Amino acid sequence: MAKYFDVHPDNPQHRTISGVADSLRSGALVAYPTDSCYALGCQMGNRDGLARIRSIRNLDDRHHFTLVCQNFAQLGQLVTIGNDVFRAIKAATPGSYTFILPATREVPRQLLHPRKRTVGVRIPDHTVTQALLAELGEPLVSSTLLLPDEGEPLTQGWEIKERLDHVVDIVVDSGDCGTEPTTVVDFSGGAAEIVRVGAGDTTRFE
Repeated sequence: MAKYFDVHPDNPQHRTISGVADSLRSGALVAYPTDSCYALGCQMGNRDGLARIRSIRNLDDRHHFTLVCQNFAQLGQLVTIGNDVFRAIKAATPGSYTFILPATREVPRQLLHPRKRTVGVRIPDHTVTQALLAELGEPLVSSTLLLPDEGEPLTQGWEIKERLDHVVDIVVDSGDCGTEPTTVVDFSGGAAEIVRVGAGDTTRFE
């Protein structure tokens, strides 16, 4: 049965956030809010967590997982970025964007696209997410909480708890954060290619 935490969206309770971070370090799979919609998250080296995310979402091995970063210092350790791409991403973050880029050796192999050796990265603009990342001290492997055969992600913490009670360990609820996932921009070929139109404004990359 999943633990449920009601967290203030603007002033998240430190004790709760610290406890969630400790659980993540111990192998927990967490449903948590972001600036686009709710997501599933676990530590980078958590193979069981990755398998559970794939199972919950019915994902194949071509799915791009996203590494959710607190800041550019973390992001820069995970992907290779040229100067032009760096400036373009810097101008759009934090925000509701996921960027696909060539991964560095810091990224576990199981997170990479099997053929392209790329990974998704993003820096969210959400107080609770940022508090959790700061407490954890490392990026969070993440995937939109969109269930198979459903058109929109789950948006209510109580519903997530009700429906995923036996497949996630923790639900962090800070209120409705929308149904629109991030805009995905692929920079792995150098130029911006918009892969998915979502919550982030695409005009800056067109």
